Order: sequence, then structure tokens, then C-alpha cells
Amino acid sequence: MAIISPFQAWRYDSTRVPITQVITQPYDKISPEMQERYYASNANNLVRIILGKRLSSDSAHENVYTRAAETFNEWRRSQVLCQDPQPSLYRYCQTFPSPYASKTLIERQGYIALGRLENYSAKVVFRHELTHSKPKADRLDLLRATRTHFEQIFMLYSGAPEIEQLLQSERPADTEVRDEYDVLHRVWKVSDPGVISAVRSRMQDQRLIIADGHHRYETALTYREERRAAPAGSGLNPYDFMMMTFFNMDSPSLVVLPTHRVVYGLPSFSSAQFQTGARQFFNVEEVDPSIDGSRATAVLREAGHAGTALLAVTHDRVYLIHTPKAIGTNRFAGLSLRQQSLDVVQLHKCLLEGVLKISEDAIRNLQNVSYHRDADDALAQVRSGQAQAAFLMNPVRVDQIRDIAFAGEVLPQKSTDFYPKLLSGLTIYAMD
Repeated sequence: MAIISPFQAWRYDSTRVPITQVITQPYDKISPEMQERYYASNANNLVRIILGKRLSSDSAHENVYTRAAETFNEWRRSQVLCQDPQPSLYRYCQTFPSPYASKTLIERQGYIALGRLENYSAKVVFRHELTHSKPKADRLDLLRATRTHFEQIFMLYSGAPEIEQLLQSERPADTEVRDEYDVLHRVWKVSDPGVISAVRSRMQDQRLIIADGHHRYETALTYREERRAAPAGSGLNPYDFMMMTFFNMDSPSLVVLPTHRVVYGLPSFSSAQFQTGARQFFNVEEVDPSIDGSRATAVLREAGHAGTALLAVTHDRVYLIHTPKAIGTNRFAGLSLRQQSLDVVQLHKCLLEGVLKISEDAIRNLQNVSYHRDADDALAQVRSGQAQAAFLMNPVRVDQIRDIAFAGEVLPQKSTDFYPKLLSGLTIYAMD
């Protein structure tokens, strides 16, 4: 049973601070350059809490986490942040140009609420990728220091189209901001008890999939167990919940982008040897070596109608790789047919590990492989000589993510890129 709850969010007071100067992209999407820009934009920018600067003088008593807690408390005292008086849900709409047709606008509608934390074994919340310990340790230290969730995680539910209808509003949004990627974000506070009750009722039978935020979800689980170890009142406690944004996975406005792979730093690499090795696993055809990102995307989309399709780009060749020959071999030991059918699994197991001999551990530890959302960026890495090969692919489909998650299986890391991201700083959930 999925339990959601309204809450009294802390939000920036737009009469005191310009919202455009204080919200950010999610912490794990903030580059060092973006961090500097956010710091310079406003003294109250959320980056100072979710991704503060580390100092050489940091100690156990004075560090990036203690500064985050002090900053948050100061912003509440000075009323830069104010708490809403009524428990509310927050309708959240994102309007953005289609990544595939920039003149076409897409609107994605969801809502922000508290979601009860559930162990995966309860089969209420499902993951679709594995996590790593380092980012979880960082988020846990921030959560311990602040006892606050500053960012939502991205959750998917299925069906129940009436939820979007229940949350519709004709009045202007309470918050409206356009981010650096030309995405318009709008938030409406929904405090009507009848509407809230109806939404909660329709969510009870839902199974939820984490789209983005696996590390933060598992960090919240760990924090919940730490707090449960201390004496507390009966029933549900604030740490049994975290802030989530819910979107309908059946909506055509749910966009998943591919994450392309770029290979670098191999002791030796040749296009001819790669082609020979790839033919053991796939049919391989040469295509125009001057192909650009837009044309590559079109070629992949067309070839993908028939099944697996990848483009391998070297400094002097481009190969269309399709029609796998290796399904069911020992190379896929331990993987279900659902997982084996994914382009990204075929790429990892057959080409990265099988042909290029990059180990699974090396891939997991970000050695010899980097990740790029933009196809032209990936191509430029190879054509400038900074990398030896780029592998471009189609995105994983939502139905594939759903089937793998509900089966208790996972995809390789960085297999999905839900676009656009959720802005941080629109709502904040303080547990104390």
C-alpha cells in the first residue's frame, strides 16, 4: 500500500528573494562551474545547503554539513524561508521543448507530497538501478545534520488519470520559474482536504518505481532505521516519510533520454580489430563517417524499430550494430531475458566487456568509460582525439523500466535519463 501525505512545506518568500536566483538543479547534476554560478547568483541560493563548498579548515565540528544546518536555520529565522500554514499537496507542472523537436512543447504534470518509506522487500517501492556507497554517505551526513529533505525524488505510478484532473487549477501558479535549460516550472499549493483525501485514496493501491533518486531514497531508509533505534512515540514519525514528486508513467509526456558511452584510455585500440570482434556478436554495417548527432539519432531511431541498434564511432569509422547473435550465451549469465533484450546490456556485455575487455568493475568505478547525454558531445570526444570510441544508443523504454523494476531486477548504471529534472528548492520538508 502506497501511503502519501500532505505536508507544510518550507518555501522561499518571493517578496524577499527572486526565485530564479535561489533554486537549483539536483545536487548530482551540479557541475563545479554550475556550483560557482549558483553561489554568485544569490547569498540564499540552495546550493549552499545541498552542495556547499568544502574548506581546507573543515573539521568534525565545523564542516560542509554543519554549515548547511546553520544556514538553513538562519534562513528560517530571517524568514527567507517560510512554512505554509496548512498541510498541502503541491501540483507541479513542467513545460519544455521536446528534445527531438524543439518547436514542440511538452507539459508534464505531477504533484509533490510526502511518501512513506518502504523497504524494497515490501514490494511497494521498486528500484531499477543499483546504488554506490560514496554518494549515499554524503547525503546521509547532510540528512543527519539538517534533519531535512531539500530535494524531491522522482517517483512513477501507473493509471489513475483522475489524479491529474483532481489537482487541476485555473488560478495562476504560486511559483513560476524558468531554468537554465528553458524548462518552465510551475507549482500550485493544494490545501483542500477533500482533494487531498481523494488523491491519497487513489494512491493506496499503487506500486511505485523510483525514476531518479535511488541514492537519496536508500539514504532516507538508513536514516529512518537510525532514528527508530532511539525512543520515539508510537505510530508514524516524520522520518518515516520523505519528499517525493509523483508522475504517471503511462503519460506520453514522460521523456527518457539515452545516456551514451565514451571509451578512453585503453592501452591499444583499432577500428578494424573492434569491427572484427563486434561481428562475433552482431551484424555490423559501416555508415557515413561524418554523421552528426542529429542524423545519428534518426538512424538509431529507425534501426531500433527492428530491435537492438547501436552506433559505434571511432576516429575514422562509424558502424551500425544490430541483430544480436549472443542472446542466451554465458556472457549473460544471471541476467533475465528482459535484461538481455536491452540495448544497454548488449552494449556492456558484448562490446565493452566482450570485445574491448573493459571489466565490469572498471565500468562500475567509472574507469575507461564516461557518460554523455548529448550525442554531439560524445562524437566530439572521439573526433578531437580525447577518446577512442563512442557508443550511441536509443533510450530505454518506460515499459522496459517498469517490467524490470517490478520483476525485482536492475539495469546497468546510468541507463536512464528522465528529462527534465526536478528543480531543487521549490518545496522543503523539515522533520524538526
